[in-house]
Amino acid sequence: MGLLNVMGPAMVGPSSSHTLGALRIARFAHKLSEGIPENVEFVLHGSFSKTYKGHGTDRALLAGIMGLKQDDPKIKEAYKIADKTGIKYRFVFEDLGDVHPNTVRIKTYKSGITHEIEGASIGGGAIKITFIDSVACELSWDYDTLIIVNKDAPGILEKILEKINVNVANLYLRRINALLERALTIIELDEPIKDLSHIKKLPYIYECYFIRRDI
Repeated sequence: MGLLNVMGPAMVGPSSSHTLGALRIARFAHKLSEGIPENVEFVLHGSFSKTYKGHGTDRALLAGIMGLKQDDPKIKEAYKIADKTGIKYRFVFEDLGDVHPNTVRIKTYKSGITHEIEGASIGGGAIKITFIDSVACELSWDYDTLIIVNKDAPGILEKILEKINVNVANLYLRRINALLERALTIIELDEPIKDLSHIKKLPYIYECYFIRRDI
């Protein structure tokens, strides 16, 4: 049992499910976007769609997408900071189906690249990232995470793993474009990768993102 389970996290807001969890999901999207996106859409489901203003979920999501941490007092001024930053944002409400009540889908656009993640706040600040760019997964963000768009061809995954040289905790892989022969690979790692440049240079790697575990 971790300290978080005993004492709860240091946070801003009335509910860890509606603020801390929401902020962490959005911050994961911030990391994947490699900074503050130019445009972001938050699709709120279930409980999130009903209480997002009253519980501060909207401010937590905005703060997270701008990279603020959970104990940052500026979370309360998220709207003001977002407007000053120039980020275009909007909140929409949608039934996302048979998912956790505290689920949000975040769509980002930055420098011509779009990303879409879906995540749930499951209590006590814990989260579960359930989709990344159409690939199903179950990420707790307790691991360092490598996300790669790679050539979809025999032997490519083996070549990628040979270059990582770090123990793999979990791995998700799916073809995302058969015509362009592209697949998305999500790899949770026990240790961070010290040098990502030699992976990015590989001819069968099209996009490569590394998200450090949330500590």
